[in-house]
Amino acid sequence: MTPLPTLERLATGKVRDLYAVGDEHLLVVASDRISAFERVFPTSVPGKGRVLTAMSVFWFRQLADVLPNHLVTCEGPLIPEAVRGRALLVERLDMLPVEAVVRGYLTGRGYADYRRSGQVCGLALPPGLAESARLPEPIFTPSTKAPRGCKDENIDFGRCVSVLGRALAGEVREASLELYRRGAARAAEQGLLLADTKFEFGIGAGGGLVLADELLTPDSARYWLADGHQPGVPQPSFDKQHVRDWLVDPVSGWDCVSPLPPLPPEVVTATRDRYIEAYQRITGLSLADWPRDPADLRQPASRLGQCGGAGDRRDPHREQDVHRPCRSAALQPR
Repeated sequence: MTPLPTLERLATGKVRDLYAVGDEHLLVVASDRISAFERVFPTSVPGKGRVLTAMSVFWFRQLADVLPNHLVTCEGPLIPEAVRGRALLVERLDMLPVEAVVRGYLTGRGYADYRRSGQVCGLALPPGLAESARLPEPIFTPSTKAPRGCKDENIDFGRCVSVLGRALAGEVREASLELYRRGAARAAEQGLLLADTKFEFGIGAGGGLVLADELLTPDSARYWLADGHQPGVPQPSFDKQHVRDWLVDPVSGWDCVSPLPPLPPEVVTATRDRYIEAYQRITGLSLADWPRDPADLRQPASRLGQCGGAGDRRDPHREQDVHRPCRSAALQPR
């Protein structure tokens, strides 16, 4: 947990700590904690929180024309010095109870589902696809948001509609696919493949859909090197897969029941290096320069002048058929 005695701590997640900043805003602090199989390691990965924050800010700015996002600022007097570089001041939202996952390649749980049924989240795919194969088109494969310690459940679009309502589910799907396409295009320019990713959305004060949480970070997206991509086998990725691989190897000594063991220094270093490389490849910037000049980091002035208004830029009178959670639970940290 990140101690900030002047702010009210609302929640602590596997990676992030959440604080109240008045009635309309939150301070989201990304820690260096790392988790696997819904558990947190006793060992942290130095610099991980800075990578997650810097990369999210980069993507929020790059993709702001697709959909409003919850970012207000990552600099200024409302960001305590103790967490500068790994904290975001964001708009409080009513978070949607569905995670929006988009897959461009067949891997992970999507590949496991495909092997069992030939489908992923109710979408039939061509027969004979290999693990890590590129899909004919990116697919929207939502999941539930399970309580901490439990696994999310993949669901089909029909069930997504039953939770969100048809209009909002369609809006989430279209926004997610466009965000993925834009992210994948940028990644390709940098020699990377965006295999899959997840997005989270909420409803702003004005009733519009707002992009929230983190965006296209190594914790929420799977990046592969384009050079050497080989369907038929798992691909090396710029995320915590190295940690998972070590954990399930007998050398870790973990019995799948006990608390997670400390990570060896070499695993910590390799993981840190992968996170930093992902950031620097995608952005073309050095993490050593983060955070940069505050004037370069903020959202446009109009966004700061209307701290609660991301949703105001959308039509407040669109169909409101979503079962909306309490605003006091605006964001559950991961």
